[in-house]
Amino acid sequence: MTITTWGAAQTVTGSMHLVECNGYRILLDCGLYQGRRVEAYERNSQFPFEPRTVDAVLLSHAHIDHSGNLPTLVKQGFRGTIYATAATRDLCTIMLADSAHIQASDALFLRKHGKDVAEPLYDVDDVGAAMELFHAVPYRRRFVVLPGIEATFYDAGHILGSAAILLWLQEGSRTVRLLFTGDVGRPVPVILRPPDPVPAADVVISESTYGGKIHEPQEKTLEVLRMLVQRTVSVRGKLIIPAFSVGRTQSVVYYLNQLHLQGKLPDIPIVVDSPLSASATHVYRMHPECFSEPVRRAMLAEPDPFGFENLRYTRSVEESKALNTARGPMVIISASGMCESGRVLHHLRNTIEDPTTTILLLGFMAEHTLGRRLAEGAERVRILGDEFRVRAVIETLHTLSAHADQEELCQYLAPLQQDARQLLLVHGEPPAQSLLADRLRDFGWQHIHCPERGETIPL
Repeated sequence: MTITTWGAAQTVTGSMHLVECNGYRILLDCGLYQGRRVEAYERNSQFPFEPRTVDAVLLSHAHIDHSGNLPTLVKQGFRGTIYATAATRDLCTIMLADSAHIQASDALFLRKHGKDVAEPLYDVDDVGAAMELFHAVPYRRRFVVLPGIEATFYDAGHILGSAAILLWLQEGSRTVRLLFTGDVGRPVPVILRPPDPVPAADVVISESTYGGKIHEPQEKTLEVLRMLVQRTVSVRGKLIIPAFSVGRTQSVVYYLNQLHLQGKLPDIPIVVDSPLSASATHVYRMHPECFSEPVRRAMLAEPDPFGFENLRYTRSVEESKALNTARGPMVIISASGMCESGRVLHHLRNTIEDPTTTILLLGFMAEHTLGRRLAEGAERVRILGDEFRVRAVIETLHTLSAHADQEELCQYLAPLQQDARQLLLVHGEPPAQSLLADRLRDFGWQHIHCPERGETIPL
């Protein structure tokens, strides 16, 4: 029995781990790697194993850095089953199709402007083929994956449908309990239920995104949003909020709705410019069983916490283009969250040299992404092949992160320490992993390892 980490190894993107047991091969996640375009395309288009030799995929959640390369896997020969929760399956239906559309649109735009561009990794037909392989499983129900391999999904509280995955691996007389946390949510999430406590495991694979940080109080969110909207109104500019279509966008809209209900939201147009965000919000409405009790109560009292006066969702390209010439003040929420693809790139191209623009970055920005360069104060950046001077005001806000911080991760993992023989930290950059490992040792953890990409570890 072994596990080989092929993605999210000492970085925060491209989650993919290959488990081998009983002659079978299982992938935990199959995400898109995001970073430098050439490197990302090479890594996403060429798997380090033969896809047709993989027997099953266990998917922790629908975020593209965890699910986004499934169509490529299927395109190159995978024919096994993809196990996920029902909400994750429903989100993947729209997210993977949107990913195919974005790849085609970005390639077309770059070609029109005389830029060299690689072919899209996959198209909507490949997405359809991948969706036919999905099999939905409820939380907390043990099921057979393959002979000698069983699994259970536990609510991870990260995004709608997200799961920690507990595997029972039996080979001969040996049985190993392997826990893959996926991405761990906050103990007091904005919209969803908190993470389930997870049962004992022998080996734990844990994310470590915010292993070196403590989040600011969530109560700060409302005041920061109110202040930035008020500033945008006063300078008659635009507030651009790059946000993941699933999870982050719904949280931002929910908080803006709270300001509206409190009478603290200035009179300003707010546009969610993302067909995927509109569709994802519809999927959210389909799964109230995933919501926290306060949000379920809010839905009864206020039928649509994801919609209010002055808020509208756009779908068409024409509506999106019109925003680029529309005068402020206005708020535009658009994907992608790390500013690597999608409509937000066009909004940034048109506003980043305008000092009346504010760009609000939410949460973690992976290395080599445009979002990271903006967060680190770059004076000039390239967007869709052209260079721009950064004159917009750049703000960052980490209170909306759907990831547990250092102390929250330690509390989540603490009950597992007594039984676990080994803890593998993934989905984090080395400084964060080192700080988290030091803190976890205070909780009694001893055998902690941060695998490199391609490293095989015996279970």
